[in-house]
Amino acid sequence: MKVYEHLKNIISEKGAGYLVLIDPDHVESNKLPEFLSYCESAGVDGLLIGGSLMIHGDLKATIATVKEHSKLPVVIFPGSVSQVTPNADAILFISLISGRNAEQLIGKHVLAAPFLKKYDLEPISTGYMLIESGSSTTAEYISGSKPIPRNKPEIAAATALAAEYLGMKMVYLEAGSGAEKNVPNEMVKLVSSQISIPLIVGGGIKSAQSAREKVENGAGIIVTGNYFEDENNWSKIKDFAEAVHIKNSIIV
Repeated sequence: MKVYEHLKNIISEKGAGYLVLIDPDHVESNKLPEFLSYCESAGVDGLLIGGSLMIHGDLKATIATVKEHSKLPVVIFPGSVSQVTPNADAILFISLISGRNAEQLIGKHVLAAPFLKKYDLEPISTGYMLIESGSSTTAEYISGSKPIPRNKPEIAAATALAAEYLGMKMVYLEAGSGAEKNVPNEMVKLVSSQISIPLIVGGGIKSAQSAREKVENGAGIIVTGNYFEDENNWSKIKDFAEAVHIKNSIIV
């Protein structure tokens, strides 16, 4: 089964899906197998791997380690064309629709497309929106684009609807890695009410309750990353998974 169909099935069966982001630049390779064990036992639905800027990390090696120690679907979350590699299951084929930088809308995709075909890598076309989060993020700086103001949910909703009409399969609201503030629930609710494709929400989600609120307001997939770079938080992964899988759990 294709990863995209797998994720849609999870949303249908569990109410929402839960993905954990692994940034090769911020993971200790010797601790990765243990972290993956936590993810699998907690009920995580898949793994995103990548980052906006990679200095020390090795994406291909990280994916190889993940594939060796886990059966979870591996989806590349690319920060650049150089992060396209053949040993993953799929790739979020991201178009930065919140900005007006043509390279991030279509330019980089032209360079990446032949590699996706060569590697037989499943592309999941995704309309990606940076949302103001209280501080400048790496993604914002690297992409050379301004985020959508957090108090302007109507802009995000109209942009998401345009993405669906352009044929994109998912929309991603991103506050940014380690964001001070996550995407407002009001924005999640309005965007989800306007589109019929899955809505991903990530960035700055630091509690299971916050994750549940995003799902209750219409998010189809929740992504956490930076919070679990601290191994002291690994024991909480199950709480997040149970909060996201709204059809399977009840939070008091």
